[in-house]
Amino acid sequence: MRRRKIDPNEVSYEAFRASGPGGQNVNKVATAVRLRFDVNGSRSLPEAVKARLLRLAGSRAGRDGVLRIEARRYRTQESNRRDANARLQNLIDAAWRPPKARKATRPSEAARRRRLEAKRRRGQAKDRRRRVDDAA
Repeated sequence: MRRRKIDPNEVSYEAFRASGPGGQNVNKVATAVRLRFDVNGSRSLPEAVKARLLRLAGSRAGRDGVLRIEARRYRTQESNRRDANARLQNLIDAAWRPPKARKATRPSEAARRRRLEAKRRRGQAKDRRRRVDDAA
């Protein structure tokens, strides 16, 4: 599958200090990267792909249609930038693949029999928990 390219001018980056372990380095150096990609404003993607991309992005995309990816896995800003780009590219590649059409199927006769038998056994187990009548 060929990689779909987007215009690099549509992507913006912001460096910030990462949290967590790392000692003096993490307290002084802005190595984490926040990537922003305006999905709705993109001219590189067709409308159907934009819709699928926003659905796949989930909480990483805001109501404004801007996709945000934070990368802080590595100790260098350049590595985190590459990581953010790779994650964006993976999302875009997944959005380019149209979803498979669902084929309507029916349960087999054997599956129906197994389901009804399981229901019958469960009902019998519940019947056995009932209080026994003194009159009978």
